[in-house]
Amino acid sequence: MARRDRRHEIMQAAERLFTSRRYHEITTEDIAQAAHVGKGTIYRYFEDKDDLFFQVATSGFEELCELLHREVPEKAPFAEQLPNACTAITAFFARRAQLFRMMQVEEFRMHWCGKTLRDRWLARRKKLVVAVAGILRKGVEEGEIRSDMPAEVLANFLLGMLRTRARDLADAPERLRRQELVVELFCNGARQGKTE
Repeated sequence: MARRDRRHEIMQAAERLFTSRRYHEITTEDIAQAAHVGKGTIYRYFEDKDDLFFQVATSGFEELCELLHREVPEKAPFAEQLPNACTAITAFFARRAQLFRMMQVEEFRMHWCGKTLRDRWLARRKKLVVAVAGILRKGVEEGEIRSDMPAEVLANFLLGMLRTRARDLADAPERLRRQELVVELFCNGARQGKTE
């Protein structure tokens, strides 16, 4: 019989609870019960409820990095990699909408947290930025993306566009949510008409 991954089970149970009720309404006892573990088991893996919430929220960055690694062929040309990356990230935001919301809440909260926690958050987020920047560097090498800005800055802009699309444009007409439009806006800006 396979060994149970209790940390993962606790995180899954916590994610279900954190996305179904308000944070302050959930106790570690609730999480332990949902994960079918003793309360003490939670403290073997997590410092407290705040740490558990943080770990669940930042797990999204790891999932996104793994997804990009799987979905974006390393040897493909940039013109194929960029749409694949945008599609993978957008699909993650849709498929894992509750986790995406947790990530947004935690990112907002980081503005008021202490330096240590904020640094931990930024370090985890940076892994995703670096993964996207690697794709954009290929675009620079192929002459498709401007070279006068660091790839990490461009990656932050692209991720911001994809977050905005997922978070703020869910009710917009389909023509404004098309994946191709995000790629076109990122590559060409907001100039009049499509540029070649």
